[in-house]
Amino acid sequence: MSKDRTSGGAAGAAPQAPTDTGLPEYAERVLDVADLIPPGRVMTYGDVAEWLGDGGPRQVGRVMALYGSAVPWWRVVRADGALLPGHELRALGHYREEGTPLREASRSAEGHLPRLDMKRSRWDGVTAATGRPGSGPDHGPAGGEEAHT
Repeated sequence: MSKDRTSGGAAGAAPQAPTDTGLPEYAERVLDVADLIPPGRVMTYGDVAEWLGDGGPRQVGRVMALYGSAVPWWRVVRADGALLPGHELRALGHYREEGTPLREASRSAEGHLPRLDMKRSRWDGVTAATGRPGSGPDHGPAGGEEAHT
């Protein structure tokens, strides 16, 4: 891993064996997955946990909250496609720059912010954005999910 990921506070985090970067091993693994997600694609917190075969959405969310600034954090998202509260405009800028599929908000929606089009933007952890096999492990999220293109 080439990026410095020691930023972010670990106060209150469960003690784990630190890696050579000083991060807990689980955090390092979550951040590695976030780095693999191609531009224009996303994985949910639960997808990342399932891909790792360890933890759950809350554990992935905690890692992203503490250490996610060192990776493309906007690519790890809520399952409902809602933009990360407090970071909506920054995330939206990234999504538009990368061409991530969005669903425009209805006029009645609070703040009129779009949501991610999860059907089109969700990455399975295996297939690259181009439709060719990616550099991930031989499996994506369990349950035989197919690539969402």
